[in-house]
Amino acid sequence: MVSQVRKVSDPSQIWVVAACFNEEAVICQFLERVLSIKGVSRLVLIDDGSKDETVSQIRNWIVRNSDRAALPFVTLLELTRNFGKEAAMLAGLDYANGQCDAVVLIDSDLQHPPELIEDMLQAWRDGAEIVTAVRDDKDQESIIKVTTAAWFYKVFNRLVDSIQLKEGAGDYRLLSAPVVTALTQMREFSRFSKGLLPWTGYRSVELSYRRATRLGGTSSWNLLKLWRYALDGIFSFSVLPLKVWSLIGITVSFVSLFYAIWIIFITVINGIDVPGYASLIVAVLFLGGIQLIGIGVLGDYIGRIYVDTKARPHYFIRNIYGED
Repeated sequence: MVSQVRKVSDPSQIWVVAACFNEEAVICQFLERVLSIKGVSRLVLIDDGSKDETVSQIRNWIVRNSDRAALPFVTLLELTRNFGKEAAMLAGLDYANGQCDAVVLIDSDLQHPPELIEDMLQAWRDGAEIVTAVRDDKDQESIIKVTTAAWFYKVFNRLVDSIQLKEGAGDYRLLSAPVVTALTQMREFSRFSKGLLPWTGYRSVELSYRRATRLGGTSSWNLLKLWRYALDGIFSFSVLPLKVWSLIGITVSFVSLFYAIWIIFITVINGIDVPGYASLIVAVLFLGGIQLIGIGVLGDYIGRIYVDTKARPHYFIRNIYGED
């Protein structure tokens, strides 16, 4: 392992934390651009089980640049497997907690412009406890992704009363030391950092930016993963979906009751009517579908409880490179 020496007590300790997953095409360029930012003290990279040469490229870069005295330190946490981006970010925050004055969370694919960090630091020095980078463009995304994302924010903000999410705000943020400590104290397994950060209640400042075109590799986020992540957000901050199914059950029961009264009335007036097969099947299928959906929502909540009660670690670290 490569060793670098620096006193933790040095002033203005600003750490940058970035999760990596199959970023061999851009990781060296990412290192150079981040480490050229004035004020950055250390870059912490978390490899989330990459299958390519990401780890080797980072290690080789550390060795090649070990004699550049003025360069900020680089530390690589190599996880044992792919635990997911949320777990990787938590690993970086756990490592940084208590050792720095502020942490900047950033993606390593260079779609988050590192140059914005200087503006973030200025906003932090002016008193902001959280600085959130908000995208001001959507032209690089498909119509389906843009539309579904807009609907998610609308639904989430309607269902959740305690916090409101800003559309376009992602994981590119600066967190002051107290915020880092607060986030690391929340250990739920289904993490939704976009919601956890505003939930803490710390003062936040927003900065707009235009996301850059991806220079290499492909995104690991598909529609299925985005759907699961959206459910994580809603189910982590609202129990309204459970209450909604209670309301639906009551409504269906009342409709059924009134329909039964209507059938009795018609039967008394017109005599016995021969029931229709089609209407019976439609009613059975409709009610069966309603029940299955309700059970599915309930099962999702119970499943999350089950996972959290096992209290398994969010990640395991195989190696740490570039540590003091």
